[in-house]
Amino acid sequence: MIILGIDPGIATLGYGVLRKEERGGIVAEDYGVVTTPKQERLPVRLAMLEEGLNKLLDRFAPDEVAVEELFFTKNVTTGIAVAHARGVALLTCVKRCGRLFEYTPMQIKQALTGYGKAEKRQIQLVTANLLHLKGVPRPDDAADALAVALCHSFTSRLSGLYTI
Repeated sequence: MIILGIDPGIATLGYGVLRKEERGGIVAEDYGVVTTPKQERLPVRLAMLEEGLNKLLDRFAPDEVAVEELFFTKNVTTGIAVAHARGVALLTCVKRCGRLFEYTPMQIKQALTGYGKAEKRQIQLVTANLLHLKGVPRPDDAADALAVALCHSFTSRLSGLYTI
């Protein structure tokens, strides 16, 4: 099974692609980011994100997609732009894949470390360790997307609870 994990963002949208093997092994196929230039208008940036996601969906043909839910506390203006980007990601992926799952940051931390308030660095180290990577994936958005995909791979047997 191929799982595409997404960490939504307007400037940088992280992605991580995992292959879950029949015997339970998990392999990182690819990870990285889709970026948009800040000088572009919001509609253009959203179209760029859609194009980048469609390329990923064409390349990897994931069986399931896992997306991190939006969490922000301070900058509402930035949060609104990220929400737009997340909406594009959700729409693009559900139209192309159909099997879409969402996880809160706390659910992701709990699934990977057993502690829902784990620090970001701890999540990155656990992600690298579980995927047998030589180091922490960079940039952070890519590491976060791999963590989302890992969370889904661990909890997918309970997927009926998280399906939209």
